[in-house]
Amino acid sequence: MSLKEKTYSVLVVSVSKNFITDMHTLLSSSKYEAVKYTGSVSSAKRANLEKAYDIVIIDTPLPDDTGDELAVDLSTNENSIVMMLVHYDLYEEVHENYSKYGIFVASKPTSVEILSQSLNWLKSARERTRSYEKRTLSIEDKMQEIRLVNLAKLKLITDKGMSEDEAHKYISKQAMDKCVNKGAIAQEILNK
Repeated sequence: MSLKEKTYSVLVVSVSKNFITDMHTLLSSSKYEAVKYTGSVSSAKRANLEKAYDIVIIDTPLPDDTGDELAVDLSTNENSIVMMLVHYDLYEEVHENYSKYGIFVASKPTSVEILSQSLNWLKSARERTRSYEKRTLSIEDKMQEIRLVNLAKLKLITDKGMSEDEAHKYISKQAMDKCVNKGAIAQEILNK
């Protein structure tokens, strides 16, 4: 699936009517499936509890906080890609302090063109994290299969009197004969 076919959920946190209008224009295409606008850190936290967002854009400052802690929390505890917009006088300091968390920082005032380019960068970054998520799930699946196989071998050793090597070979041969993975055979053994 190409990047043009992917969709993204977006949380926009801002009190600026002009910024929200610009973002609404940019996020109105079919690439963005679930777009939510909030005007405070507390409402953004509530929105994030209801749904994890692919992209979070925080236009700082906000009425109840600067938004920097929210950005750090979402970038480290969730799979969200976060961008903070800060006044150009603060850009260097904020970038220095928050880029280590993977937070994108942009200065404002900005233009619709820059926001559009920024959205493309955020989507690219989200695709990269999705690939890591898939690899992590693959590793977790493999680890689960190893746990099942080890439990099945233990059952074969205790119930059938096999050695560990014999139990391993038995599971491997059954998997090959039935054209399934070892985890499926292990689960069959454990279910008996």
